[in-house]
Amino acid sequence: MQATAIAQPNIALIKYWGKRDIDRNLPAVGSISITLSDLQTKVSVELRDGLSDDILLVNGDENQAMLPRMSACLDKVLGQSRLRASMQSHSNFPIAAGLASSASAFAATTVAAAGAANLSLGTQDLARLAGASSGSAARSLYGGFVELKNADDNITLTPLCDVDSWPLQVVVAITQTGPKATGSTEAMEISRETSPFYDNWVAQQEYDLEVARAAIDRRDFAQLATIAEHNCLKMHSVMWASRPPMVFWNAATMRCLQTVRRLQGEGHQVFFTIDAGPQVKAVCLPADVDAVSQALAETSGVQEIMTTGLGSAARLVESL
Repeated sequence: MQATAIAQPNIALIKYWGKRDIDRNLPAVGSISITLSDLQTKVSVELRDGLSDDILLVNGDENQAMLPRMSACLDKVLGQSRLRASMQSHSNFPIAAGLASSASAFAATTVAAAGAANLSLGTQDLARLAGASSGSAARSLYGGFVELKNADDNITLTPLCDVDSWPLQVVVAITQTGPKATGSTEAMEISRETSPFYDNWVAQQEYDLEVARAAIDRRDFAQLATIAEHNCLKMHSVMWASRPPMVFWNAATMRCLQTVRRLQGEGHQVFFTIDAGPQVKAVCLPADVDAVSQALAETSGVQEIMTTGLGSAARLVESL
């Protein structure tokens, strides 16, 4: 009764911020994302007789802070009468730092738990279970470009473009490696309750989704760049206008945006996006990845550069 799964984080180009149902963790808006390839989380779940409590190791260390959410994820997949589990999670990138580590962790945990219990669940069902633990985790059940849509009482996931059909590159500029001061779930609620821009954010999302969907269908990089940057800045404007303000950026984040603008002015095909954290993701065409990587690496305050292509869906693997 043991299984191991691997999942890659996904980066939303049309973003999700806010919840319409907190208890069920349903997002207030739809979203479109790209799944990454070289950043990954592996999770092993072993269901054991005689174990009185769940155990969680993250990158080799016991993690009591994350354990309740991971246990709740297992409850959603296996039911509350399940056997207790020994879980091990390993990520090759900073966690809780705005790099969608929760998406890859809960996607991998969901797949591993179902595998350990020999459950036969389709990808859509697994995605909904993962999304109940982390809203963005549902998208990591799919590879390439994927859209998360709000159905009447749940979510549905639709692949838009596979990895090989549009092989974009993503350069991640790490500007801070520590955890965020405020978690995304708490920050979303603060924005929903206090930001004067929140209702407009929700109302305008369908237009942004439509424009991005059309750009992906036509492989129109310029149009995707324009709408993705606009959507990103709108989301952060909602955060900044909250009380208290939810400002995740630092000085290096701003300098990275200036670097991307300079690269665009020089004719490079690249655009930025930033999730709830200080890290900048620069999406570019393969021909521009070297120039983008070098320019961001030379930007003051950038601690590390990670370069990745687009990745595949969450899946079972042989072992940790």
